[in-house]
Amino acid sequence: MTLPLVASALPLPLLRRGKVREVYEVDREMLLLVASDRVSAFDVVLREPVPHKGAVLTQLSAFWFERLATVVSSHFLSADADEIVARIPALTEHHASLVGRAMLVRRTTPVPFECVVRGYIAGSAWAEYKKAGTLAGEPLLPGLVESARIDRPIFSPATKADVGHDENVTFIHVVRALGRPLAEQLKRASLGLYEGGRGYAAPRGIIIADTKFEFGTTPDGRVLVIDEILTPDSSRFWPADRYTPGGSQPSFDKQPLRDYLADLKQDGRWDGNAPPPPLPREVVQATSERYLEAYKRITGRSLDIG
Repeated sequence: MTLPLVASALPLPLLRRGKVREVYEVDREMLLLVASDRVSAFDVVLREPVPHKGAVLTQLSAFWFERLATVVSSHFLSADADEIVARIPALTEHHASLVGRAMLVRRTTPVPFECVVRGYIAGSAWAEYKKAGTLAGEPLLPGLVESARIDRPIFSPATKADVGHDENVTFIHVVRALGRPLAEQLKRASLGLYEGGRGYAAPRGIIIADTKFEFGTTPDGRVLVIDEILTPDSSRFWPADRYTPGGSQPSFDKQPLRDYLADLKQDGRWDGNAPPPPLPREVVQATSERYLEAYKRITGRSLDIG
C-alpha cells in the first residue's frame, strides 16, 4: 500500500471498471472488488491518485459490514489479502497490490436504485428544498437553513446513472418499479443502517449527514447491502466540533481537491471538462490525510499503511 494504485490488472475476468473500482469475476458465486486510488471531481477522473484512498474505502467498508451485520446482511466475505490469495491461488503473485484494497464478496443482482438517507439537508437536498420546500417529493417544515438537521432521517432514493449525475426520485417511483414489498424492505434497511452508523460515529466526533447504500438480491431472494458502505465517498462526514448550520460544512473527504478545482473554475482557468488540470502535491496530500483521519476516528485505529 506504499505506492498509490491507479488501476489493477489481475489474471481474472474483468467484469467492469468504475471511477474507483475494478470488479473481477472469481466464479459463479463470488466477485473480487479492488479499490484503486483514483479520484474524481465534477464527474472527471483526475490524473493524480490519492494515496491510501482505496484502502480507506475498502477497510472502512469491511468494518461497517461486520459491525452492522445484525442490522442488514451484506455481500462481504473477506478483505484480508492473505485469505483472498489462499482462496484464489492465481492471485499469489499479485498479493502486494491486493493488501488493504481488495474485497471478496458474494455475487448478487444489483437493485437499480441508489438508496439515499438524509439526516441533514445538504447538497441536492438543499437545492430541492430551496426550490420547492420538499425533500424526495415530501414537504418539509418551512424555514430550514442549509445543513440543518432533519428531525427524522428521510429515505431519498435516486436512479443510478452510468454517466453524469444520479437523479432523485420519489419513494412511490421505487414502489412502481420494484413493487411495494421490496421497496419497503430497502427503505427499512437503509434507515436502519444509517441510524446504526451515525449513532456509532457521533461520539467519535463525526456527523454522518447523509449516505447512500446499494443493495443486491441473491438467487434465493435475500436482499444484501453491497458495494461500499458509510465511507467518505458514499457519505457526507462532517467534524462535529465545527458544525455550524446555515451554510456548507467542512468534511472528511476530497474537499481540499474540490475546493482547489472550484477556484480554478471560478477564475476561468478550467472549464470543468476533461482533461483535468494537474493537482499540486499539497492538495493531494491534504485529501489523503482527510480520508485517513476519517478512518482513524471511526475505527479507533490508524490504517496500516506500511
